[in-house]
Amino acid sequence: MARRIPVPQLEGVTREEFLQRIYPQRKPVVLKGIDLGTCTTKWTVDYISQVGGTKEVKIHVSAVPQMDFISKNFVYRTLPFDKFIHRAAENKHTEFFISEDEKYYLRSLGEDPRKDIADIRKQFPLLEGDIKIPEFFEKEQFFSSVFRISSPGLQLWTHYDVMDNFLIQVTGKKRVVLFSPRDAQYLYLSGTKSEVLNLENPDLNKYPLFFKARRFECVLEAGDVLFIPALWFHNVISEEFGVGVNVFWKHLSSECYDKTDTYGNKDPTAASRAIQILDRALKTLDELPEEYRDFYARRMVLRIQDKAFSSNYE
Repeated sequence: MARRIPVPQLEGVTREEFLQRIYPQRKPVVLKGIDLGTCTTKWTVDYISQVGGTKEVKIHVSAVPQMDFISKNFVYRTLPFDKFIHRAAENKHTEFFISEDEKYYLRSLGEDPRKDIADIRKQFPLLEGDIKIPEFFEKEQFFSSVFRISSPGLQLWTHYDVMDNFLIQVTGKKRVVLFSPRDAQYLYLSGTKSEVLNLENPDLNKYPLFFKARRFECVLEAGDVLFIPALWFHNVISEEFGVGVNVFWKHLSSECYDKTDTYGNKDPTAASRAIQILDRALKTLDELPEEYRDFYARRMVLRIQDKAFSSNYE
């Protein structure tokens, strides 16, 4: 079984403490006692649906609690925001798309998701005034602010983002499992996502190395803020209906990121170029017989380890 490590929890951290003591370590931490404004008490189901209004939102609808982005075991549907909130807060539905116990998930988007980032200040201006986003980064580093609202019991797939982020748990309770970037080789990746869906009872015949991944865990209560550094894998389970806000910001300088990325999950441009070059190199190796291909592939791996692997991170 994977080692379970509790994510540290810190009370009343200031901006200066975060930037000097916590941020440079590049590890997750739960921040408690941060002033988030009135949202933690005001954002009831009735209030948020009334103030959020009838704006149409695109949502994920799943017949099962465990959502899988790789096999796409969900459908996209559109609902007015107020109706979505009421449905997501229910355990059983009288109105539904697939089944009476279907699950809902909203990741808010920009006006035109192909070119606009999500920013609750623009998409939900009447709710924006209730929440104080911790200003633990420079204004020019800000990338997006995203509503995350889900049905009780919903589990999101394990994935990484390329931006730093705060997961602000405004109401409800979430359980979060995280994995270090150093353990990526045990997570059976498809793009930015892990193929291992069932973290509690993984299929070790199919994923035999998964048990080697160190598993960091925390439970977020209303008012908690989880710092998730870029490249850290995370899997989120909503133990109750809840409203969260993700705030993403740039850890690297702006020119490092893909200009077409509106979600914060496209690899930095240099990384994308390197992967394309590697794909070309692998295609070139196919010109050799198996014995030679194996020999030179192993030499390439050793060279990458020697030149690019770091001993500065756990």
